[in-house]
Amino acid sequence: MMAKLPPIHRVVTGHDADGKAVVSQNGALPTVVELSALPGTVFHEVWSTHGAPCLVSNGEDPTLSALKLPPPEMGTRIRFVDIPPDTQEFLLDGVRNTQAAFAEIGDAGASTAKANSPHPLMHRTETVDYGVVIEGEIVLVLDDSEVNLKPGSVVIQRGTNHAWANRSDRTCRMLFVLVDGKFDSRLQSKLVAHA
Repeated sequence: MMAKLPPIHRVVTGHDADGKAVVSQNGALPTVVELSALPGTVFHEVWSTHGAPCLVSNGEDPTLSALKLPPPEMGTRIRFVDIPPDTQEFLLDGVRNTQAAFAEIGDAGASTAKANSPHPLMHRTETVDYGVVIEGEIVLVLDDSEVNLKPGSVVIQRGTNHAWANRSDRTCRMLFVLVDGKFDSRLQSKLVAHA
């Protein structure tokens, strides 16, 4: 049995009625979801912002809404994701589970996986994502190449078709910051032709 990774501790600041800086929340994340379609894959929702510039206020906790893969329009999303080791069963028949998993995280259209894809979790979002390996090891899988990553590795993922393959024997924890984006029109035309 694999050891569970420690829970995420979150501190959210705000202001009191006089404008003094205070701690609004201090403790465990309220939204931690293990995907039923991909057991062991856990989303730890930290925060999100809407619009740019984002409204700085004492507003409601944005992580209490339904789980969604992409950030809000013109916004950002920060989360940790625990990625379990790939299993032979998943690699052989994972495309079907992948469709269900992306539907579970509110973005069924993100999956690009086909029977001949380099990995069953291939997907693309119209975002710029900063992915940081916190614990464990992972392989970034692209259409034509792979990169081995370890703690301290940072990936700037710019709307590319990709997957995260865990070929180790333990869970990998990554921190992601997702920024809403829009494909350059010249790139968009090539992506449509490539699909």
